[in-house]
Amino acid sequence: MTVTSGPAGSSPHGILAPSAPGSPNDSSESVVRLEGVSKTYPSEPPVDALKDVSFTVHEGELVGIVGPSGSGKTTLLHLMGTLDRPTKGTVWLTGLEVGKLSDAELSALRAGRIGFIFQQFFLAEHQSVLDNVADGLLYTAVPLSERRDAAARALESVGLGAKLSSLPTKLSGGQRQRVAIARALVGSPAVVLADEPTGNLDQATGASILELFHELNEAGATIVVITHDRAVAAWMGRIIQVLDGRVVSDGPAGEWKRATGA
Repeated sequence: MTVTSGPAGSSPHGILAPSAPGSPNDSSESVVRLEGVSKTYPSEPPVDALKDVSFTVHEGELVGIVGPSGSGKTTLLHLMGTLDRPTKGTVWLTGLEVGKLSDAELSALRAGRIGFIFQQFFLAEHQSVLDNVADGLLYTAVPLSERRDAAARALESVGLGAKLSSLPTKLSGGQRQRVAIARALVGSPAVVLADEPTGNLDQATGASILELFHELNEAGATIVVITHDRAVAAWMGRIIQVLDGRVVSDGPAGEWKRATGA
């Protein structure tokens, strides 16, 4: 789908967006850092998915990683989300060097510090909305009653406080994506990684999800959105553009929009 880009400071539905959304201040901390990262997949010939990529995502940023299909976006998502390891270079997440962690430690890191949002909602259709979100804390030591309390708060934060007992099959596409966002947020992760989060939504619904990202970012969430859609990327505060496995630009969204005409 295509989403009409939202100008800095405004949105088509009247929700005020920050004039410089997701901009780090001098005291912001590094949440994700890649240094000299390359990823090669063995084949004949080998595929260099990423080539010497370096960047840092700071606490409180709203970042878009944009590029065409095959540019390396998905590989970046896997590395930032600790779902894969680089062939060369170093990845840090909340100050921890990912390459030095065991598989069990990486699983704990993902469960506690990363929230994932995907184009497909991946909701359990037989479970209530409340329990779908509570499952975001399933691999923690939090008791069920506390998981459900946290899930209710997360759903309230995305405007679904009245839908706790509903089944996903009874919700619209936009509501289901809000459930997925609540699930990603329920554990108060250090960073939320969103992969084409509006890809299955119509234009108006997609715009409402992007407005929600702005609101959550203003409330303190660090969010990285992976997208091929330039109109979606234009809503972000900072754009990292990738092409053929390399970062070709990295800076404020306003500069990227002027340079690309987005």
